[in-house]
Amino acid sequence: MKTYLYLFVMAATTYLIRVLPLTLIRKPIQNPFLRSFLFYVPYVTLAVMTFPAIMNATQSPIAGAAAMDARCRVPGYQKNPALFADLWAKSRAAAHTIY
Repeated sequence: MKTYLYLFVMAATTYLIRVLPLTLIRKPIQNPFLRSFLFYVPYVTLAVMTFPAIMNATQSPIAGAAAMDARCRVPGYQKNPALFADLWAKSRAAAHTIY
């Protein structure tokens, strides 16, 4: 019975986190600081998910650090982040093929 209670609490929390901002904020956000903060949230979320995956793509953290360093040196990365996503996907596939 406790399991169902835990599931309900988790579902309600997830639902509220997603629905409350939509229902409470009706007007456009005028505060420049808050707007700039919200502008960068998707990039930070992507970075938080991507960097640990790069470091753990192989069994060796040293190889992960080398991959991170190589990513920073790719020409055009700053202008085209999709290039990094493509290279990262290929390196993950290669790492899974090897191991």
